[in-house]
Amino acid sequence: MDIRAKRIKKAIDESGFSYSELSELTGISKSSLQRYATGETHKIPIDCVEAIAKATRKDAAYLMGWEDEKPNAELISAGDSIYKIPVFSSVSAGFGAYACSDIIDYMPLYFQNPSDVPDTICIKVQGDSMYPKIEDGDIIVVRRQESVDSGSIAVVLVDEEQGYVKKVIYDRETIELHSINPEYAPKVFKGKDVLRVRVVGLVKKIVKEV
Repeated sequence: MDIRAKRIKKAIDESGFSYSELSELTGISKSSLQRYATGETHKIPIDCVEAIAKATRKDAAYLMGWEDEKPNAELISAGDSIYKIPVFSSVSAGFGAYACSDIIDYMPLYFQNPSDVPDTICIKVQGDSMYPKIEDGDIIVVRRQESVDSGSIAVVLVDEEQGYVKKVIYDRETIELHSINPEYAPKVFKGKDVLRVRVVGLVKKIVKEV
């Protein structure tokens, strides 16, 4: 059992609520709560963490062990402005779609402006939808930002859950997520559905798998 599951279980036990009572308070199913407490479910939606924390009067950061995690970046060489930037296993992990911290490695990167460091992460790409520009296993360097120019390659979240790396094309009423690989059809969002899409970062660099 990992630290997150242990802390959630302890919080539930100390609250005095049964799983059924906690389910009514949080809106989370009893079975889901039990899976969170046993560690069976590793990816817990952030809104569920916050609901459990509020009901049990605990701090969400404590429940998930965030205060124990390593900082996002670490200075390697002050003279050369080289920083160790975390590499996440997926878009969802890197941008907090789930309450987990899947840091699989660190990559040394040069920064001319150190103020860019806190907003920079790396993500290991899965799949071939952006082939040949971005291949399966490549690492992309991403700057966190909430908007990009139409036609940019960006990282987006759909429904605050599913993460994609796509070329984003949009106008007032439509957002289209385009793959470079012609085998993949564009994902088109119109009208109210555009609100399902949230840009979370701009792809600044592609590091090819060696």
